[in-house]
Amino acid sequence: MLTFAAVPIYNIFCKVTGYGGTVRQVQTGSIKKGTRKLTIRFDANIAPDLPWSFKPKQPQVSITTGENNLIFYTSKNLSSKNIIGTAVYNVTPMKAGIYFNKIHCFCFEEQMLPPGEEVLMPVAFFIDPEFDNDPEMSDVDTITLSYSFFKVRELE
Repeated sequence: MLTFAAVPIYNIFCKVTGYGGTVRQVQTGSIKKGTRKLTIRFDANIAPDLPWSFKPKQPQVSITTGENNLIFYTSKNLSSKNIIGTAVYNVTPMKAGIYFNKIHCFCFEEQMLPPGEEVLMPVAFFIDPEFDNDPEMSDVDTITLSYSFFKVRELE
C-alpha cells in the first residue's frame, strides 16, 4: 500500500544515519579537531545518456579528522542543449559513511548547465572527530567519496 514511499523514505534514512555509505548533511562545520590523518579520494561517474564531462579538480586530499575541507569538481555540458542533471553519492568503505559530514554540496540540488558551459562544483565536508575513537575505524586510512551524475531532463 505505501510502497511508493519506500525509496524516498529509505534515502532520507540513509542520509540521516550514514547507512549504506551515504554521508550526513549538516548545517555547520566542525568545531572540534581530531588527530587521525586520512586520505580522501574523489571519484566521478556519468550516466551514458548525460553528455557532460565531470571530474574532481584533484584526485585526493590528506586531511585530519574534524578539519573543515573544501574541494571542487568540474562539470561541462558537451551538448548543444540546456541540460539539468542530478548527482547521487556514497562513500567507501560504507562503514565510514556515518562520520562523513557534508556542509555544502552541489549534489543537494539539481544542476542546470547551458550548452558548452563549464562550472566548478563545491563540496564542503569534514570527518567527525569521533571517528578517532571508533575501534571499527582502526583499519580505515582512506575514504573514497564517489558521485554519479544522471540526466534529469533537457530544456528547450
